[in-house]
Amino acid sequence: MPESDIVRDYFQRYAQISGGAATGETSFYSTLEDLLNQAGGTLRPVVVCNAQLRNQGAGHPDFGLYTARQLTGRDLRADQIPNPERGVVEVKGLDESLHDLARSEQTRRYASHYGLVLVTNYREFMLVSRHGDTIRTLERLSLAKDATSFRDLARRHRTTADQHGKQLVEYLKRALTQTADITEPRQLATLMASYARDALDRVERARQTPQMNAIRGDLEQALGIAFGGEE
Repeated sequence: MPESDIVRDYFQRYAQISGGAATGETSFYSTLEDLLNQAGGTLRPVVVCNAQLRNQGAGHPDFGLYTARQLTGRDLRADQIPNPERGVVEVKGLDESLHDLARSEQTRRYASHYGLVLVTNYREFMLVSRHGDTIRTLERLSLAKDATSFRDLARRHRTTADQHGKQLVEYLKRALTQTADITEPRQLATLMASYARDALDRVERARQTPQMNAIRGDLEQALGIAFGGEE
Protein backbone atom coordinates (compact mmCIF):
# COMPACT_ATOMS: atom_id res chain seq x y z
CA MET A 1 0.00 0.00 0.00
CA PRO A 2 1.40 3.47 -0.88
CA GLU A 3 2.58 5.63 2.02
CA SER A 4 -0.13 8.22 1.35
CA ASP A 5 -2.87 5.56 1.64
CA ILE A 6 -1.48 4.26 4.94
CA VAL A 7 -1.44 7.75 6.44
CA ARG A 8 -4.80 8.72 4.94
CA ASP A 9 -6.41 5.72 6.64
CA TYR A 10 -4.81 6.71 9.97
CA PHE A 11 -6.11 10.27 9.93
CA GLN A 12 -9.46 9.40 8.39
CA ARG A 13 -10.16 6.77 11.02
CA TYR A 14 -9.08 9.14 13.80
CA ALA A 15 -11.55 11.74 12.49
CA GLN A 16 -14.34 9.15 12.32
CA ILE A 17 -13.80 8.02 15.91
CA SER A 18 -13.52 11.62 17.14
CA GLY A 19 -16.90 12.34 15.61
CA GLY A 20 -18.54 9.55 17.62
CA ALA A 21 -18.63 8.65 21.28
CA ALA A 22 -14.88 8.44 21.85
CA THR A 23 -13.90 8.15 25.51
CA GLY A 24 -10.20 9.00 25.42
CA GLU A 25 -6.86 7.57 24.38
CA THR A 26 -8.01 3.93 24.32
CA SER A 27 -10.73 4.69 21.76
CA PHE A 28 -8.01 5.25 19.18
CA TYR A 29 -5.82 2.21 19.94
CA SER A 30 -7.09 0.30 16.93
CA THR A 31 -6.25 3.24 14.66
CA LEU A 32 -2.64 3.29 15.85
CA GLU A 33 -2.38 -0.51 15.75
CA ASP A 34 -3.51 -0.52 12.11
CA LEU A 35 -0.98 2.20 11.22
CA LEU A 36 1.90 0.29 12.81
CA ASN A 37 0.87 -3.01 11.23
CA GLN A 38 0.57 -1.48 7.76
CA ALA A 39 4.01 0.13 8.10
CA GLY A 40 5.43 -3.06 9.60
CA GLY A 41 3.98 -5.12 6.76
CA THR A 42 6.29 -3.37 4.28
CA LEU A 43 9.42 -4.58 6.13
CA ARG A 44 11.43 -7.79 5.88
CA PRO A 45 11.04 -9.46 8.24
CA VAL A 46 7.50 -8.24 8.75
CA VAL A 47 6.95 -6.48 12.07
CA VAL A 48 3.63 -7.15 13.81
CA CYS A 49 2.06 -4.87 16.40
CA ASN A 50 0.14 -6.83 19.05
CA ALA A 51 -1.95 -5.35 21.84
CA GLN A 52 -2.56 -6.47 25.43
CA LEU A 53 0.84 -7.86 26.37
CA ARG A 54 1.17 -10.12 29.36
CA ASN A 55 3.20 -8.80 32.25
CA GLN A 56 6.72 -10.05 31.52
CA GLY A 57 8.30 -8.37 34.49
CA ALA A 58 7.85 -4.65 33.78
CA GLY A 59 4.10 -4.07 33.65
CA HIS A 60 1.74 -3.92 30.69
CA PRO A 61 2.88 -1.88 27.67
CA ASP A 62 0.10 -0.93 25.30
CA PHE A 63 1.61 -2.81 22.33
CA GLY A 64 4.48 -5.12 21.54
CA LEU A 65 6.42 -5.02 18.27
CA TYR A 66 7.24 -8.57 17.15
CA THR A 67 8.96 -9.87 14.08
CA ALA A 68 6.90 -12.45 12.23
CA ARG A 69 9.39 -15.21 13.05
CA GLN A 70 8.62 -14.72 16.76
CA LEU A 71 4.93 -15.48 16.31
CA THR A 72 4.70 -19.24 16.10
CA GLY A 73 0.99 -19.57 16.73
CA ARG A 74 1.68 -22.02 19.57
CA ASP A 75 0.60 -21.60 23.18
CA LEU A 76 3.69 -20.95 25.28
CA ARG A 77 4.32 -21.07 28.98
CA ALA A 78 4.91 -17.72 30.65
CA ASP A 79 8.64 -18.40 30.89
CA GLN A 80 8.80 -19.20 27.14
CA ILE A 81 7.25 -15.99 25.85
CA PRO A 82 9.92 -13.91 24.09
CA ASN A 83 10.26 -10.19 24.54
CA PRO A 84 9.07 -8.37 21.41
CA GLU A 85 12.19 -8.04 19.27
CA ARG A 86 11.48 -4.46 18.17
CA GLY A 87 10.41 -3.15 21.56
CA VAL A 88 7.08 -1.93 22.87
CA VAL A 89 4.72 1.02 22.40
CA GLU A 90 3.38 3.31 25.10
CA VAL A 91 0.42 5.55 24.21
CA LYS A 92 -1.14 8.54 25.90
CA GLY A 93 -3.89 10.95 24.92
CA LEU A 94 -3.68 13.70 22.35
CA ASP A 95 -3.26 16.44 24.98
CA GLU A 96 -0.43 14.69 26.83
CA SER A 97 3.15 15.98 26.67
CA LEU A 98 5.41 13.67 24.70
CA HIS A 99 8.39 15.10 26.60
CA ASP A 100 6.86 14.07 29.93
CA LEU A 101 5.83 10.66 28.60
CA ALA A 102 9.32 9.90 27.26
CA ARG A 103 10.87 10.73 30.63
CA SER A 104 8.28 9.05 32.84
CA GLU A 105 9.19 6.29 35.27
CA GLN A 106 6.92 3.92 33.36
CA THR A 107 8.72 4.51 30.06
CA ARG A 108 12.14 4.14 31.69
CA ARG A 109 11.03 0.83 33.20
CA TYR A 110 9.86 -0.45 29.82
CA ALA A 111 13.08 0.69 28.13
CA SER A 112 15.17 -1.07 30.76
CA HIS A 113 13.25 -4.31 30.27
CA TYR A 114 12.47 -4.34 26.54
CA GLY A 115 15.33 -2.24 25.14
CA LEU A 116 13.20 0.09 23.00
CA VAL A 117 9.98 2.02 23.57
CA LEU A 118 8.07 3.94 20.91
CA VAL A 119 6.13 6.58 22.83
CA THR A 120 3.32 8.55 21.21
CA ASN A 121 0.38 10.83 21.86
CA TYR A 122 -0.92 10.12 18.30
CA ARG A 123 0.37 13.44 16.96
CA GLU A 124 4.04 12.94 17.95
CA PHE A 125 6.36 9.96 18.14
CA MET A 126 9.68 9.35 19.90
CA LEU A 127 11.95 6.36 20.36
CA VAL A 128 13.38 5.75 23.83
CA SER A 129 16.27 3.31 24.04
CA ARG A 130 18.38 1.50 26.62
CA HIS A 131 22.14 1.83 26.16
CA GLY A 132 23.77 -0.16 28.94
CA ASP A 133 22.57 1.44 32.16
CA THR A 134 21.54 4.66 30.40
CA ILE A 135 18.10 5.53 28.98
CA ARG A 136 18.25 7.79 25.93
CA THR A 137 15.68 9.56 23.79
CA LEU A 138 16.28 9.06 20.08
CA GLU A 139 14.59 10.28 16.91
CA ARG A 140 11.38 12.27 17.24
CA LEU A 141 8.65 13.13 14.72
CA SER A 142 6.00 15.80 15.29
CA LEU A 143 2.98 15.98 12.99
CA ALA A 144 1.13 18.70 14.89
CA LYS A 145 2.05 21.07 17.70
CA ASP A 146 -1.16 20.53 19.66
CA ALA A 147 -4.42 18.60 19.74
CA THR A 148 -6.36 21.23 17.81
CA SER A 149 -3.86 21.23 14.96
CA PHE A 150 -3.91 17.42 14.82
CA ARG A 151 -7.70 17.28 14.63
CA ASP A 152 -7.56 19.75 11.76
CA LEU A 153 -5.09 17.45 9.96
CA ALA A 154 -7.44 14.53 10.56
CA ARG A 155 -10.37 16.40 9.03
CA ARG A 156 -8.22 17.12 5.94
CA HIS A 157 -6.96 13.55 5.76
CA ARG A 158 -6.43 13.43 1.99
CA THR A 159 -4.31 16.57 1.89
CA THR A 160 -2.53 15.51 5.07
CA ALA A 161 -1.65 12.14 3.56
CA ASP A 162 -0.09 13.83 0.53
CA GLN A 163 1.91 16.20 2.74
CA HIS A 164 3.02 13.84 5.50
CA GLY A 165 2.64 10.33 4.10
CA LYS A 166 6.23 9.57 3.15
CA GLN A 167 7.67 11.34 6.19
CA LEU A 168 5.52 9.45 8.71
CA VAL A 169 5.88 6.02 7.10
CA GLU A 170 9.67 6.37 6.71
CA TYR A 171 9.91 7.35 10.37
CA LEU A 172 7.86 4.34 11.43
CA LYS A 173 9.93 2.03 9.24
CA ARG A 174 13.07 3.25 11.01
CA ALA A 175 11.41 2.84 14.40
CA LEU A 176 10.22 -0.69 13.61
CA THR A 177 13.50 -1.72 12.02
CA GLN A 178 15.66 -0.83 15.00
CA THR A 179 16.64 -3.15 17.78
CA ALA A 180 18.20 -2.09 21.06
CA ASP A 181 21.64 -2.42 19.45
CA ILE A 182 22.63 -2.31 15.76
CA THR A 183 24.59 -5.52 15.28
CA GLU A 184 24.48 -6.05 11.50
CA PRO A 185 25.63 -3.87 8.57
CA ARG A 186 22.24 -4.51 6.96
CA GLN A 187 20.47 -2.75 9.83
CA LEU A 188 22.64 0.34 9.43
CA ALA A 189 22.18 0.31 5.63
CA THR A 190 18.40 0.13 6.04
CA LEU A 191 18.40 3.10 8.40
CA MET A 192 20.62 5.19 6.14
CA ALA A 193 18.46 4.43 3.10
CA SER A 194 15.36 5.49 5.00
CA TYR A 195 16.97 8.78 6.02
CA ALA A 196 17.93 9.39 2.39
CA ARG A 197 14.35 8.81 1.17
CA ASP A 198 13.04 11.10 3.91
CA ALA A 199 15.51 13.84 2.98
CA LEU A 200 14.63 13.57 -0.72
CA ASP A 201 10.93 13.89 0.08
CA ARG A 202 11.58 17.01 2.16
CA VAL A 203 13.61 18.58 -0.64
CA GLU A 204 10.95 17.79 -3.24
CA ARG A 205 8.18 19.26 -1.09
CA ALA A 206 10.25 22.39 -0.41
CA ARG A 207 11.45 22.83 -4.00
CA GLN A 208 9.44 25.97 -4.73
CA THR A 209 9.76 27.66 -1.35
CA PRO A 210 11.71 30.93 -0.93
CA GLN A 211 14.29 29.12 1.18
CA MET A 212 15.04 26.56 -1.54
CA ASN A 213 15.11 29.25 -4.20
CA ALA A 214 17.67 31.14 -2.14
CA ILE A 215 19.85 28.02 -1.79
CA ARG A 216 19.54 27.39 -5.52
CA GLY A 217 20.59 30.96 -6.30
CA ASP A 218 23.59 30.78 -3.98
CA LEU A 219 24.73 27.52 -5.57
CA GLU A 220 24.35 28.89 -9.09
CA GLN A 221 26.40 31.95 -8.18
CA ALA A 222 29.11 29.98 -6.37
CA LEU A 223 29.44 27.32 -9.09
CA GLY A 224 28.96 29.59 -12.08
CA ILE A 225 26.20 27.40 -13.53
CA ALA A 226 22.42 27.47 -13.88
CA PHE A 227 19.97 24.78 -12.82
CA GLY A 228 17.03 24.01 -15.09
CA GLY A 229 14.13 21.57 -15.23
CA GLU A 230 12.79 19.26 -12.55
CA GLU A 231 16.14 17.56 -11.87
